[in-house]
Amino acid sequence: MTGVQVGAGAASTAATPWASLDHTALGLPATADLPSTRALDALVHAAAGVAYLKWFEYQLAAAMHAELVEPFEDEDRRELDAFTRCAATIATTMSITPFAARTLLTDAVALRDRLPLVAQCLRDGIVTPHHIRTIVSRTELIEGQCYAALVDADIARALRKPGSWSPARMETMVDTMVHRRDPDAVRARREAAKRNREFTVETGRDGMATTTDTRPAEDTALAAAAVHRLAAQVCPKDTRSKAARASDAHYALLTHTEFGCDCDRPITDCRYKNIDVGRFAATAPRIVIHLVTDTTTLTGPVPAPDSERVCPSRQHLLRPDEDTSGARPDADPTAKPATAESEIVAAQPVSSDDPCVATDVDQARDAIADGTAHTGTCDAATVTGSADDAAGTDGTGDGLTAGDEADDTRGCKEPVGLDFVDGVGFLPGIGIISGAHVRDLAADPRTVIRPLGDGTDTPLPATQPSNPYRPSAALDAYVRARDQFCTWPGCNRPAWEADLDHITEYDHTHPERGGRTDATGLGAKCRFHHLLKTFGDFVDDQYPDPNDPSRLIRTITIPDGRTVLGPAFTGHDVHPGLDMIVFGDPPDTSTPRPPRPGLTERLRPAPRTEQKHARRRQERSRNRLRNAMKLHPPDDTPPPF
Repeated sequence: MTGVQVGAGAASTAATPWASLDHTALGLPATADLPSTRALDALVHAAAGVAYLKWFEYQLAAAMHAELVEPFEDEDRRELDAFTRCAATIATTMSITPFAARTLLTDAVALRDRLPLVAQCLRDGIVTPHHIRTIVSRTELIEGQCYAALVDADIARALRKPGSWSPARMETMVDTMVHRRDPDAVRARREAAKRNREFTVETGRDGMATTTDTRPAEDTALAAAAVHRLAAQVCPKDTRSKAARASDAHYALLTHTEFGCDCDRPITDCRYKNIDVGRFAATAPRIVIHLVTDTTTLTGPVPAPDSERVCPSRQHLLRPDEDTSGARPDADPTAKPATAESEIVAAQPVSSDDPCVATDVDQARDAIADGTAHTGTCDAATVTGSADDAAGTDGTGDGLTAGDEADDTRGCKEPVGLDFVDGVGFLPGIGIISGAHVRDLAADPRTVIRPLGDGTDTPLPATQPSNPYRPSAALDAYVRARDQFCTWPGCNRPAWEADLDHITEYDHTHPERGGRTDATGLGAKCRFHHLLKTFGDFVDDQYPDPNDPSRLIRTITIPDGRTVLGPAFTGHDVHPGLDMIVFGDPPDTSTPRPPRPGLTERLRPAPRTEQKHARRRQERSRNRLRNAMKLHPPDDTPPPF
């Protein structure tokens, strides 16, 4: 037996000689002293390497678990059981906390047993390590369920779509997949959570304490909006942090005491010195939160397709007495799985008697129904999918071979209990909520339901009648429901708190030249990224996908010329009914430009802003042409001799 000393300075370097490895063999440059463009290339490659190393770390941890824990876990009743001892071994060797070691073991086992296709996405550098904890934690409740493999396949398929991810979009995607496969369990957990709501006080150090109030998500969103609105009633010279002001505002609202600015100016110079909370609340505008849902969600769950009621996973074996010769009779589903939006916005056009919901709860919930009232056969490929769909038949390497797909005898035909499918709702700032939760909000008497559409094929107006620059209320709601968050890669800011930006800059002098106010021409951007696009040297673009015109391809070109794809998961994936909504063309604005007065000074060929916008339009055109050539090279391309 050989002893290896860990943490011995130079000696440990010999045990882990990363610095002495050949960088060329790892695909890395020999030095980090590189121009910014090459440094960015190496940074992207290194990030993929970190993902692979993290995957390998999980593999090693899972192997340790298999050897040291699994043989004993069913009967080990010791306080320091096999799992604790294995985690302690890892923690001691790696000099990490016991909690970090337990988390590593838990995630490794989850990726091995529950999420093997997601683990392959990590191995291939498609998902980053910091997203793995989100995926594992938000799928814990499907552990041991037969349809866990289907959720794994749904998530892996979404991860392999081209595009970028932010933490909030990742949470939304995972929650959507879980809710669609597990509606009954989600409903039961929500009822249990409502019964167990609580208010607690935890005494801390230095005379401070923390209060926790567990409430439904919509109540918390309303309370937070009221707190932040009052906290904003200060002048620029207030010395408190934003968080400290919010804490003081929360206390003032609870105790009905005054709230004021703490600047050093006299009360005669600062009108925010003393604010009567009661009067402020009485005169403040109504708080509105938006919930997005399809209209079908409001009517309740619908029967699941028969193909969704059994598990086709190759991870399970058939029971010895299972008959594989006969096929189950197909059920006739009556509707597509519903999805949800609240102000409530309906994504598909709905008839006037459709119970689409928008929540308008007096300091409250305003809902915009984003869905169209659409019934028909459930399309498993686009709505729920199956493990087979996500398996690697397209060469992506995330699962099964064509031979596996053909071998139906390997599939598990156990019932998964998925007799009904239900929609979901999207609550900005909160995320995905269940269909039952949506219907609870819809039943609130303060809720206002606003269907997006009238149930006909008539296009909705795209602009305000008096101003072609301003989008109509319908288009405004549609774009925010579609984008969900700021569309800049990695941004978590909800679209309902963001600006609607003209992707191609609107030409106020000659509107016919570009910058159309329509669904394709608008995108949600938080204020920071809107300013960065306007005044920085970043070029964004957005145009219909040639393979699916109802979806958009979004790109950001950074100053060095690199193009980054936009979000991989949007409201279209949560609310399929959004595809059905169409808008009319903006009004004709080709009015002649007023004549210039006599000139006494030499002028530029065009204003500086107009020249910048023209350059950006040209760069977008070049990017689209270059991307099209990559995806569809001409047939006469000569071989690379």
